[in-house]
Amino acid sequence: MTTSLVTPGAKVGHHPNHTAGPGVAVQGDDLIATVVGLRSEVDGVVSVLASSEVINIEVGDRIIATVDKVQEKNAELVVLAVEGKGEVPVATQLRAQLRVTDVVDRFLHQVSDGLRRRDVCRLTVTAVDPILRADMRQDPEDGVLHALCQHCGGDLDAEQDGDWNLHCATCDERTFRALADGYGGGEGASELNGGGKRWSGASEALFAKGPAARASFLAEDVREDGRPREYPRFESDGRSGGGGGGGKRPSHAPGCRLFIGGLDRGVDTDQLRELFGAHGEMSDCVVMTDDAGASRGFGFVTYESKESADAAIAALDQSKINGRRIGVRDADTKQERGEQKPKPPKGTKLYVGNLAFSTDADALKAIVSEHAEVHTVELAMDGERSKGFGFVFIDPSADAEAVVGALNGFEVDGRTLRVDVAKSGGGRREGGSGGGGGRAGESREDRAKREEADGGGRRRSRGGRR
Repeated sequence: MTTSLVTPGAKVGHHPNHTAGPGVAVQGDDLIATVVGLRSEVDGVVSVLASSEVINIEVGDRIIATVDKVQEKNAELVVLAVEGKGEVPVATQLRAQLRVTDVVDRFLHQVSDGLRRRDVCRLTVTAVDPILRADMRQDPEDGVLHALCQHCGGDLDAEQDGDWNLHCATCDERTFRALADGYGGGEGASELNGGGKRWSGASEALFAKGPAARASFLAEDVREDGRPREYPRFESDGRSGGGGGGGKRPSHAPGCRLFIGGLDRGVDTDQLRELFGAHGEMSDCVVMTDDAGASRGFGFVTYESKESADAAIAALDQSKINGRRIGVRDADTKQERGEQKPKPPKGTKLYVGNLAFSTDADALKAIVSEHAEVHTVELAMDGERSKGFGFVFIDPSADAEAVVGALNGFEVDGRTLRVDVAKSGGGRREGGSGGGGGRAGESREDRAKREEADGGGRRRSRGGRR
């Protein structure tokens, strides 16, 4: 009799010199092991004695599992053992799923409010097909048996403090888990779960901050040892809508952040950093890209000092990269980015409608200038053709109502003018001396065309302009 440890698929004998026993199958002229175990040969019969019997988990079995993945509405656990059987389950039953509604007899916004990665739990199997499902809400003996602090990695002690039922003596963190009666080897810990109770206002305020406020995952060997913590700073990934860390860019002094436009699509962040790095120390540099990773033709550079930024503008603005001329400007000044809105013309704004299409801005200015000082004339145009109306800005000291009274109904180039003080939004003032107004919902252009076709309206002669 000889013994040795073998795995499935290993050759353990030669047929017909040997006969297949338990845990062995004949394949051609070879005997092949079908289980993990010890090879045994007695009187030419080769057997493989399994080191542990493989079992099938059934509904109602109690399993011990560790939490491996935590999502919003469910968790995935790795099965460690089956209570009362202690054997390893078949491969299809090595993992189990737990829904958020099966964690504890209390409303949870998400699974991580009552369960975290690496928690060791006891659960009752509720389904085995098509996947293994478990529950730890119905029985007080089910729940978390052991947990580590998600901040420092220390052990958590069962201790009630409002809604929280666990306390870390190392970093003073307080948190909540769906505890089993036997948590930490003690008794009655499930009474700290607050089954059926509502969360306090302070707890709801924490939950309202979202998963990022309460979902820290640390390596198992991380412990709080008093050393100062250093957090990595992630440079932007260049995609629209934010940087790689998902937060705001670091603050910078005014004038230190530059916008670079007109970039060739082949210029990436490294090339931009190399070009602008010659003019000073940079804290950030990125070429913006779309969702496919292609350059969007512009980027941003942030210097440590304004002097470096000014030097880069002087040296690189209107320079060429890969044959394309780039623009370098202060990214924080709207005027430098070309975003400053033009100032509206000064003066009182008058609407002048029912103009002949042949009446140009100079003619309109000459007409109004006889009654007030004119600052600006804006004639609405459709390409190179007048739309039949416009706006005249007269000096604020002029009597606008008197000008309206003098010109409303006056005939110019065969058309009877409609004049009124314009509203701030650009239209005519409602209820003004508009001489009849237009049809409801009708645009000025349509009204001007209609009135031109009608040829109606009062006519007053003046000088040679009848």
